[in-house]
Amino acid sequence: MKKVPTVDIRSYTHGSIREQAEFISIFGKALQEYGFVIVEGHEINPSIIADGYKQVQEFFSLPVNAKEKYFDKNGGGQRGYVVFGAENAKNSKQKDLKEFWHVGREQFEDTAIEQQYPKNAWPNAEIPQFKDSMLNLYSSLDKFSRVLLCAVAEYLHLPKFTLADMAKDGNTILRALHYPPLSEEQFKSGAVRSAAHEDINLITILCEATESGLQILTREGKWLDVESSVGQMVVDAGDMLARITNDVIPSTTHRVINPPNSKNLPRYSMPYFVHAAANCELKIFENCLSPSRPAKYAPILADEFLKQRLYELGLFDTPK
Repeated sequence: MKKVPTVDIRSYTHGSIREQAEFISIFGKALQEYGFVIVEGHEINPSIIADGYKQVQEFFSLPVNAKEKYFDKNGGGQRGYVVFGAENAKNSKQKDLKEFWHVGREQFEDTAIEQQYPKNAWPNAEIPQFKDSMLNLYSSLDKFSRVLLCAVAEYLHLPKFTLADMAKDGNTILRALHYPPLSEEQFKSGAVRSAAHEDINLITILCEATESGLQILTREGKWLDVESSVGQMVVDAGDMLARITNDVIPSTTHRVINPPNSKNLPRYSMPYFVHAAANCELKIFENCLSPSRPAKYAPILADEFLKQRLYELGLFDTPK
């Protein structure tokens, strides 16, 4: 059976030149072949992740009317709470069986770009520690993401900080997800926790989820379970990366399936969606073009691409 490769990031951050080169090769090829790779050795304090999950579970246990105060439909769900059943996968007619909370960037090197992004909402009255916990985790994942982006750039034979610089001040999102236990009607409806989709962004870093259910569609068209342990992160390639590499690194279709009745438990997960900055042009790299691989995508600003996708996901009523 195929299995998503596992790599240790310390080979890249602390290894010899040979070990760094081996990591770059294995990591890059894993993204090319699977679109997903499991990364361990990230050195993010486990207490930061555990505390994040604690605050998230406290928030989602609040009454519906308390949570809905933080839902901004006009903002396309880019910040704060998004109600259960609001989002669908692209081209899917059924809504996903989930609710979630979005945390965006608060620290900027260029303060001018800050005005282009929605402001974070915080449930300070209900969960006083939520803000500090989420921002602490966000900061840790942001630093980790830059290391991963450097490895991807080196695999593509680009200057090391090419992708990391594109993501500098990016509209990156930490999403806290809650998939509640399913009712009998939901089991029969044909809807799933998260229908088959590709991520919008450059790369996604998924903190270990509390329950299984994540599957990827292999290049051979087979669904493959992705399981990670405590201390591991699941990393995948998104549509923005696929676009600028001309599908040298394609994005990978994945889903979260419904649990069996015998394990009808809530599932929590916290993916970190690494986006390019709003005004960054998503243009194919020259070394990803050739006579046998002509350009598949026209240039587009990252913010424009994001808003198109939010509309397709049902989070904007009309195109932006």
